[in-house]
Amino acid sequence: MERGYQYNLSKIHHDKLYDREGRERKAMTMMAVLSDFFPDDLHSLSVLDVGSSTGIVGNYLSEFFGSVTGIDIDEEAVEFAAKTFAKNNLAFRLGDAVNLDFPNQTFNVVICTHVYEHVPDAKKLLAEIHRVLNPGGVCYFAAGNRFNIREAHYDLPFLSVIPRPLAHVYIRLAGKGKFYYEKHLSYWGLKKLVRDFEIIDFTKKIITAPERYHAQYMVKPGTLQGIAARAVVNYAFWLCPTYIWLLKKH
Repeated sequence: MERGYQYNLSKIHHDKLYDREGRERKAMTMMAVLSDFFPDDLHSLSVLDVGSSTGIVGNYLSEFFGSVTGIDIDEEAVEFAAKTFAKNNLAFRLGDAVNLDFPNQTFNVVICTHVYEHVPDAKKLLAEIHRVLNPGGVCYFAAGNRFNIREAHYDLPFLSVIPRPLAHVYIRLAGKGKFYYEKHLSYWGLKKLVRDFEIIDFTKKIITAPERYHAQYMVKPGTLQGIAARAVVNYAFWLCPTYIWLLKKH
């Protein structure tokens, strides 16, 4: 099966994408990271949320930034976002992440969280993000690692690690679908994907100080899981389940 566009994700992952509390927790982490990079007032800055889905994250960001535009190919999710979150500085529209309908150098910030594995051409996605960013602007890039014990979308062990032909069989046998669409990259693959940007890594900062970045949902301080996470970022960074980077346009 050819990897075309992946439509209707809000139906496939309904519980996650309509979970307002969970999505706002992620938005709080975004704001903490972006506030570190932009110490001054954010109300003069424009944001593009690529893969905005149900609009919960974009709505949260609109409280801090001058303008927020969300795009997604999921028609139902965009319609929900536009009806639910109506503000003068917030807009949602149907849009193709690998063919952005915006002029060059339009935005100060682009949000791209766990999107690259869902598009048919991740290289073109990053090229488009680079194009629409202002010089010195940043992309908040959260990306899952291929080398992950448990695949996050389908909750199946080693699904993203095994060869793709076997992954298609695995997902069918597990009753989770007919085709494993998502295509994750390793740490080295991700670095190659974003090589046109300067990488400012926040993964280690967040793991080390989760309270500062409102990331207790990711790492629980004082637990074995928290200790293990610190060990991974310090001694086996290539095994981190998720990377959180700011990608700065030179």
